[in-house]
Amino acid sequence: MVYLNRIYTKTGDDGQTGLGDGTRLPKTHPRIVAYGGVDELNSVLGVVAATPGLHPRTAAWIRHVQNDLFDLGADLCVPEIEEPPASPPLRVCPAQIEQLERWIDEANEPLSPLSSFVLPGGAASAAFLHLARTVCRRVEINVLQLAEFEEVNSLVNIYLNRLSDLLFVLARASNNGGQSDVLWVPGKNRTPPAA
Repeated sequence: MVYLNRIYTKTGDDGQTGLGDGTRLPKTHPRIVAYGGVDELNSVLGVVAATPGLHPRTAAWIRHVQNDLFDLGADLCVPEIEEPPASPPLRVCPAQIEQLERWIDEANEPLSPLSSFVLPGGAASAAFLHLARTVCRRVEINVLQLAEFEEVNSLVNIYLNRLSDLLFVLARASNNGGQSDVLWVPGKNRTPPAA
């Protein structure tokens, strides 16, 4: 259980912060960047959830994902160690990924196949979902960079990869079931219009 009675602690004034296991790291460390990005993604999803006209099903799924992202941040906040700890840390699990896959299939089923890439935008909810998708992709890259030199739960990246797919499908669904998607036209603006 988390209990916060003071918001400022002054322990980070020197540019360091504490991990879940008590280790202190610079705030610029890739682990801090990774779970800071998860926090940013969660905040963007809060904007998505507050968008007028968002489908209630999508809003419920986003709130579910926001809770998962706190689990994911907690996972990244406690480094993997070889010896089992006395109290096992919270880790992302396969069931959380499987839920995303079910939602992707459900939301994608009524959408028509794409003939080109989609330009981010359309309805406000779709635009914010695209923004969340791109933040999610960046966070995934941050976690991959961390994993290049430290052990990371591999399910964290799988979760983020599926989440970006879900956000893409939900953006299309928010654009009138994909009917209001604006498609990329390769080279469309390479020549000036005729006078």
